Amino acid sequence: MPRCTTKDGVELHYKQWGATGRPVVLIHGWPLSSDSWDPIALALAEAGHKVVAYDRRGFGRSDQPWEGYDYDTMADDLRDVMQAAGIQAHAAIVGFSMGGGEVARYMSRHRGRGVEKAVLISSVVPYMLKTDDNPDGVSEDQLAEIAGNLRKDRPAFFKTFFKDFFGVGMVQSPVSDATLDWAWRLAMQAGLRATLECAKAFGFTDFRPDLAAFDVPTLVIHGTGDKTVPIDTAGRAAAKGIRDAKLIEYDGAPHGLFKSHQDRLIEDLKAFIG
Repeated sequence: MPRCTTKDGVELHYKQWGATGRPVVLIHGWPLSSDSWDPIALALAEAGHKVVAYDRRGFGRSDQPWEGYDYDTMADDLRDVMQAAGIQAHAAIVGFSMGGGEVARYMSRHRGRGVEKAVLISSVVPYMLKTDDNPDGVSEDQLAEIAGNLRKDRPAFFKTFFKDFFGVGMVQSPVSDATLDWAWRLAMQAGLRATLECAKAFGFTDFRPDLAAFDVPTLVIHGTGDKTVPIDTAGRAAAKGIRDAKLIEYDGAPHGLFKSHQDRLIEDLKAFIG
């Protein structure tokens, strides 16, 4: 499998499917890896696209360095992966959850170089933290509780976390038990340091100044039933702040709609990417 060396010497694992057509770069969410994109990557590659998905530093099969879990560095990692994969123009970059932050920071820090279209799915953009000027955000106490539970018993925390992530309740379960187990295993591949630092990064990074850099067609997809990243906090606010962005709301969909609403998401992506 291909590897990319970042400017600070970190080895990132990535996979490339398809060889022609518009390049599509898929950026995974926390605390997963590029494997979470497999069914969507396959569908896009079969539709004629060159699809690249990579493991964020600290996750999956990539190196687990001590430093570099800030969004400036992770946007630089995205640039390095695109260069390693030979993506120079006409790309669509797609960020799920935490990955939306890389999209936003890449657009501002690297002026959207090589990007023709952007997609934010269940994304943390524009700002997760509850403040006086961001009243729909998540409180600092809630973010601190997540960090505390991760330090205390990470395996147990993720067993509960993924039920809300995928919208599993007492009555309904839009995904199988096997999917919950699979997501748990992906999460446990990551380093604890990376898991904690990335939770801090997506919880406390303000992307509102980055929104003006979205000067390409942008699609925002978010579920109205998202308990992990509420739609008012993120999806609706992002669509409002990005010029001419298109918002598609999935009624009742949970955070992990890439599995619960996989077929619909594939069709929406294919239609937008072209």
